[in-house]
Amino acid sequence: MAATLELDLLKVFVTAVERGGFSRAAVALHRTQSAVSMQIQRLEKTTGTALFARQGRTVRLTREGEALLGYARRILTLGDEALGAIAKSECVGAVRLGVLEDYATRVMPKILAKFWSAYPFVQVEVHTGLTSELLARLGVDYDLVLGMQPAGSGRGTVIHRDRPVWVVAAGYELHKREPLPLALYPEGCLFRRWATRALEDEGRQWRCAYISQSSAAILAAVRAGFAVSIFKRSTLPIDLSRLTPAQGFPKLPEIEIVLYGADNCSQAANRLAEVLVEHLRTNPRG
Repeated sequence: MAATLELDLLKVFVTAVERGGFSRAAVALHRTQSAVSMQIQRLEKTTGTALFARQGRTVRLTREGEALLGYARRILTLGDEALGAIAKSECVGAVRLGVLEDYATRVMPKILAKFWSAYPFVQVEVHTGLTSELLARLGVDYDLVLGMQPAGSGRGTVIHRDRPVWVVAAGYELHKREPLPLALYPEGCLFRRWATRALEDEGRQWRCAYISQSSAAILAAVRAGFAVSIFKRSTLPIDLSRLTPAQGFPKLPEIEIVLYGADNCSQAANRLAEVLVEHLRTNPRG
């Protein structure tokens, strides 16, 4: 009987190549390193050849592995397209999604493009706001909420951990001013509470120079050079300068990016949730 290439083994193989090793592939796929190694061995047994040359803790593709890589990617793409084609006739309706604004602008477009390629008849309504406000309306106005919470809160489906960082526009020395000018979100924002408390614990005076619920407006204020603010490390624009504890800016607690779902979600909402979790766990920066 002719050998058959299993899609799951090909996915592990491609992930190991793209992530640069078995341990990183294990993290991305939420499996143990030994499980990844065993699946690569199964694939090598199926193909009858070594796909990786092992040198200590590092691995590199063999000539045969390089030849398989292109085929593996094409096979996986075709598999996704086939599932999408089948799902097109089954999944319809509307999904109401509440999401953090920086994710809505920087991350969601790519995810929704992927989702709509598989489910073109699903309408997604995207609304932005503070996590606390969005969660208060989960199940009433929203089917899903993509938000954040302090690390270890134990709620929702945790996608990945992140950390807020202090930032200032490049070339400005606002961080040396007293009182420190801050661009902040309204009361109720987790970052606002952590930032002001951390500064007060350090005995640092601050003033609210700018306030907005819009992350785009906060970003504009920072770029204009009249305020310091806080952004998630994963969505931090590259043109801003990070401020460190050595400069008088305390390290802030970790957060979790979390997906919350309403009770009795529709099939369309469940499919979108699956795509969100899969994409963001593999690509935290979108």
